[in-house]
Amino acid sequence: MTGREGKTKFVLLVYQGSTPLPGSDRWQALSEAEQKAIYADYAELNKTEGVAPGLPLGRADAARTVQVRDGKTHVKNGTYLAEGAAGYAVYETGGIEAAIALAARIPAARLGGAVEIRPAEKYW
Repeated sequence: MTGREGKTKFVLLVYQGSTPLPGSDRWQALSEAEQKAIYADYAELNKTEGVAPGLPLGRADAARTVQVRDGKTHVKNGTYLAEGAAGYAVYETGGIEAAIALAARIPAARLGGAVEIRPAEKYW
């Protein structure tokens, strides 16, 4: 989706993978300095021009997936895919290279997770 001044909006989906989460044993194993650095990295990302951080998503084990098949609603516990998204942001920028550079700064990308980038599209 092209926005102002020819900029494109990209959605960055963050997958935690084995990234240490606050409150987990892996998080507690990090030094206080490492924990603070991770928080600081996320805070800096949110200050980046063109970035609109999404709401924090709850843990994957609290997710419910809804599908309708043959007119019947089916609900399963958990995420649709084996590993659900942990968060997202929308980034309006000049091109995919800038979106890739921003994604590489997301701590989950280097701590055992991944970031998926998709151009935002308007379908309706």
